[in-house]
Amino acid sequence: MKIILREDVPDLGAVGELVTVKDGYARNYLIPRKLAVKADTKNVHQFDHQKRLIETNRAKLKGIATDLAGQLDKVSCTIPMLVGEQDKLFGSVTTKDIEEALGQEGIQISRKQIVLEEPIRNLGVYTVGVRLHTDVSAQFKVWVVAK
Repeated sequence: MKIILREDVPDLGAVGELVTVKDGYARNYLIPRKLAVKADTKNVHQFDHQKRLIETNRAKLKGIATDLAGQLDKVSCTIPMLVGEQDKLFGSVTTKDIEEALGQEGIQISRKQIVLEEPIRNLGVYTVGVRLHTDVSAQFKVWVVAK
């Protein structure tokens, strides 16, 4: 039986592939679990249409991410923090603080997209990475200064 995979199936194929499997495997396992659909002409045309829509949407999102990466390369944000003796910070600078600082600069990014190896605990200038898309990432400078 020929089927179209709706999800990745290990040792069988990836989403959108047209594969041939035994009738019982398709009828008893793949189709009831909504991992695949039977590959008749209607389903093939419908899946091709959905695939084109998804690819168009991905390209659009990648373009937006590329534009945002260009903006981020020009940005540097300053985060004032309370310091104690020997310029040690009270607390640390986390992705939440960086998200708020970028918001003040007019750039809206989720803190989940900010790549910070570990929280910043000292004054100075740091380069912070941002993962905007699977193929697009950017870096910008963060200045941690005494309040």
